[in-house]
Amino acid sequence: MGEFVTRFAPSPTGPLHLGHAYSAMLAHDRARAAGGRFLLRMEDTDLQRSKPEWEAAIIADLDWLGLTFDGPVHRQSPKIPDYNRRLEGLADAGLLYPCSCSRGDIRAAVSAPQEGVVHPHYPGTCRGRPMSDRQPGDALRLDLGRALARLGPDLPVFAETGPGQAGDHRIDPDQAITRIGDIVLSRKGEDIVAYFLASAFDDADQGITHVIRGEDLFDFTPVQVILLHLFGLPVPVYHHHRLIRDEAGKRLAKRDDARAIAKFRDEGASPQDIRARVGLLPV
Repeated sequence: MGEFVTRFAPSPTGPLHLGHAYSAMLAHDRARAAGGRFLLRMEDTDLQRSKPEWEAAIIADLDWLGLTFDGPVHRQSPKIPDYNRRLEGLADAGLLYPCSCSRGDIRAAVSAPQEGVVHPHYPGTCRGRPMSDRQPGDALRLDLGRALARLGPDLPVFAETGPGQAGDHRIDPDQAITRIGDIVLSRKGEDIVAYFLASAFDDADQGITHVIRGEDLFDFTPVQVILLHLFGLPVPVYHHHRLIRDEAGKRLAKRDDARAIAKFRDEGASPQDIRARVGLLPV
């Protein structure tokens, strides 16, 4: 596969916490051990919630942790027109349809999945609507059944190296349709582009060979693999790591400010203390 290239891709919508730090340090350690590259990408397509001050705080925390990045910071927001052009390709192939579901449902659907947050399976209410029927405010959904049919009988395989899921995984069409369904890829008029689409295309555009992220995203990896195959783009190796949890076993999230890296730092913790807290060896 050549040079090992991975990335850390936070959304600048809140503070960096222990779970983020674990993911960033794990990716950094693997890239450096392989003599490869480690990139920083800000997934800031949520233009309402993404803030420059959060980006600056994240970068400051990563710098304090001793993580070094190769090349400039990559930001998704300037690439929204590029994502939309790729959406036009899917529309031209007859793989998209407009959807007029509620704005709240659409906003939830375009965000990265979160453990413990279950979105109702989309029943296909708008499936069959032609693109010519698209109205202001309509979202665009991928017709997953058509997309899978377009790929034919030789469905994609992706490699996984994470604990508990290691090995080659062939996408099961029935399972994909049942568990994932017709996902939202964008919403017109708000410049909202789904995590699934922007992240997958950026991985290809940046030459990412290994994607290292939390196990809560494993079930949605087939969607990104399908999108990459539809465009003839390379598929990286995936590593979905364990999640960092609190004392009650709950996954940490941005709202857990008590576990924000900045607070640990202000209370006198060292970068090596943070590594110890998440079970990584000192460097």
